[in-house]
Amino acid sequence: MESDPDEAMTADEIQGAAPKSTPPNASLMAPKPKPHPNANANANPFKDRLGLGAYLADPSSFPPSTIIYQNEDFVAIHDKYPKSTIHALLLPRSSKHNLLHPYEAFKDTEFLQKVQSEILKLKALVARELQRRLGQHSRSEKDRQAVLDGVMDWSEGQELPAGRDWEAEVISGVHAVPSMSHLHVHVLSRDMHSGSLRHRKHYNSFNTGFLVDVMDFPLEEGDERLDPKREGFLRRDLKCWRCGRGFGDRFKRLKEHLEDEFVSWRRE
Repeated sequence: MESDPDEAMTADEIQGAAPKSTPPNASLMAPKPKPHPNANANANPFKDRLGLGAYLADPSSFPPSTIIYQNEDFVAIHDKYPKSTIHALLLPRSSKHNLLHPYEAFKDTEFLQKVQSEILKLKALVARELQRRLGQHSRSEKDRQAVLDGVMDWSEGQELPAGRDWEAEVISGVHAVPSMSHLHVHVLSRDMHSGSLRHRKHYNSFNTGFLVDVMDFPLEEGDERLDPKREGFLRRDLKCWRCGRGFGDRFKRLKEHLEDEFVSWRRE
C-alpha cells in the first residue's frame, strides 16, 4: 500500500506493522501455497485504513495500556505511533459520522459540539498525565512537587500550589487529509519528542495548518485549511515550534534541535 504525499502517515503506519523482510535463507522462487477455499471467511475487517475501527468495535478486547477510556459516544486511545511524549486519539462512535471526512462530519452542529466538549475532557486528562510524568523536572512545579515529596510543609485542607499550566502544553485537532478512514481527533503534548517522529511530513502535520483545531470549526469560507493540497502544508519548510528557527528541509537537524528544546521546555 502506498501513502498519499498529501497525508501524514507512512504506508507502514497505515498497515499497522513494521516493514516486512525476507528471511536470508528464503527462496524468492519458492512455490506459493495455494489459498484455502475459506481463507477469507475469518479475514480481519479492520485492516490498513480501517484499522481504527477495531477499537470502536470491541474496545474491551484491548489492554488498559491502549484504551484510555470509553463511554457511550467515544473511545479514547493511545496513538500507536505517538509523535510526542503523550499522544492520544479520540474516536467518535457515531456510525452516522465516523466514516466521514471531519470537514463533513462537523457540519452537524450538534455532533461538533459533542466532540468539542469531549476534547476538553481528554485534554485535561492528557495535561494531568503530562504533569505526572514531567512535573518533577519543571521549575514552575517546584513548590507543588516539594509538597508532594513531603519536603515542604502542607496543612490538610490547603490547596496544592498551582504550578505549571499543563493544559497550555497540549494541542489537539484533526488532520486536513486524514490517513485513516475512521474519524479521529489528535490530542497530544506540544513537545514533538518521540522516536516515532521520523519524517518531515510527520512534523509538519502537527505544526502547520494541516492540523485543524476542532474548536476552530465551523471553518469560514476561504480558510486556507479547506484546501490543504493547494497549500502544501506537509511540504513547507521546517520550523521549530518553540523558538521559530527555520531548518528548510533538513529534518535530521531539526530532530537534533528538538532534543535540546525538549530539555529546555521540560524545565520551564
